[in-house]
Amino acid sequence: MNPFRRVLLIVLDGVGIGGMPDAASYGDADAATLQHVAEAVGGLNLPHLDSLGLFRVAPYAGGNPEAPVRGAYGRMREQARGKDSTAGHWELMGVTLDQPLPTFPQGFPDEVIRDFETAIGVRVLGNVAASGTEIIQTFGPEHLRTGRPIVYTSVDSVFQVAAHVDKVPLDRLYSWCRTARELLNPLRVGRVIARPFSGSEAEGFARVAGRHDYSLPPVGTTVLDRLTAAGVEVQAIGKICDLYGGRGLTRQQPTTDNDEGMDAILAALGRQDSGLIFANLVDFDMLWGHRLDSVGFARGLTRFDDWLGRLQSHLEDDDLLLITADHGCDPTTPGTDHTRERVPLLAWHAGMSAGIDLGERESFADVGATVADNFGVGKEPGRSFLDQLAAG
Repeated sequence: MNPFRRVLLIVLDGVGIGGMPDAASYGDADAATLQHVAEAVGGLNLPHLDSLGLFRVAPYAGGNPEAPVRGAYGRMREQARGKDSTAGHWELMGVTLDQPLPTFPQGFPDEVIRDFETAIGVRVLGNVAASGTEIIQTFGPEHLRTGRPIVYTSVDSVFQVAAHVDKVPLDRLYSWCRTARELLNPLRVGRVIARPFSGSEAEGFARVAGRHDYSLPPVGTTVLDRLTAAGVEVQAIGKICDLYGGRGLTRQQPTTDNDEGMDAILAALGRQDSGLIFANLVDFDMLWGHRLDSVGFARGLTRFDDWLGRLQSHLEDDDLLLITADHGCDPTTPGTDHTRERVPLLAWHAGMSAGIDLGERESFADVGATVADNFGVGKEPGRSFLDQLAAG
């Protein structure tokens, strides 16, 4: 089979399909994001995803077991330790963490906080592990009175800084986060996240657009690095740029939500003739998974599925579409954090006439290996499935 001129890789952030073999050690033995969302809303109707084989790898309430499949389908295990976006995305592009990035369930060490306060000239509030939607209710009033940033973390390797948009301009919040990123590099903290919010003590506080992630650069050479070194164009949409520290990319398009991300994907197809278009749709994780909103999650999946039919009509004969996820974020399980799950792997090109079972892949790195194989920049690490796509 001739290589594809363009590859479009879409990550549905947080759309897991059932616990990993080691999920119990993460407290996630019962997690199954897609299936539990479907159960919670009385069933989902995702005909375009089912036509690619989603129901075959993750039977869910409302799905169509008789749907004809013209696509390749499988599921993937994560080899990296952890269950956050950084570890998942790095492994997708061939860098697998053999040790988890550090977490701080009791808050960050005093010396870290002191160094941060000294650098920005302001004392902080919080320094606890907390839900982002709850901590702004707790500390929001004091923040408005004092201007002190709210610092918090979670079960993931993150240093999050929240500030009210009417008290702290976004450029100052971003400056604080860049300072934190530099201070935290020696500790290998995965991400520093700017979390703007709005509202009042009387009406309550809510997050708003303007989130920005400052990630630890990948600890090894990614497929993205190899592609750009070989002159292959790599366009990043959504938080992809943040997760790879800006490395291995030729163009980047930040987005604020899924709708903007889907529009950006279609726009990218109109201006990029070859190479990789790599997109993350974050709302499944950020808006619905973490906020325990099964109804919103279901609506988001339905909206994506409707759009997927439109997307396929824009793809040309020598385009390859890949759809996967980076972890789970089950809104029906206790807690508001990510869940350690397998993820779906769906592939499609216009020449497919039948379904292809890709099986259970041992690593997310198989995606990167397939992309690398297609553009002739190697196959390892990971196991390419490029040749199997000809069978359909």
